[in-house]
Amino acid sequence: MRPIWIMAALALVSACDRAPGAPPARSTGGMMQHQTGGTVDTTGLRDLPVPAEFQQGAELFAASCSSCHGEAALGTAQGPPLVHVVYEPNHHADLSFVMAAARGVRAHHWRFGDMPPRPEVSRDEVTEIVRYVRWLQREAGVY
Repeated sequence: MRPIWIMAALALVSACDRAPGAPPARSTGGMMQHQTGGTVDTTGLRDLPVPAEFQQGAELFAASCSSCHGEAALGTAQGPPLVHVVYEPNHHADLSFVMAAARGVRAHHWRFGDMPPRPEVSRDEVTEIVRYVRWLQREAGVY
């Protein structure tokens, strides 16, 4: 049996069925087609009040991730949106986000280039960030 970190790394670098294009410099949110035929609605995601249990993750995301992944994880010209079906839990488990922050990620879904490691963000902080991102994804109907 392979160690879990090897399996997670393999899942992290596996390619999607299709590679999505780069988002605009500042995504305003809106409807996005889901791979299963449904839609994901990111309209108004920036304006949602963040529940108290996700507030720490929102603050950590703003400080450590939003410069590339955008406000409300909607993406920028430097990095992909995390509120996207590509990052749903069945495709990218929470551990893949932890590993991405710790080790970096080679570009595989998008054309933004490699993500460098973020060693200044602790595993516990990444866990809080992931909780916030998963909340955003649920609010948008990603899963």
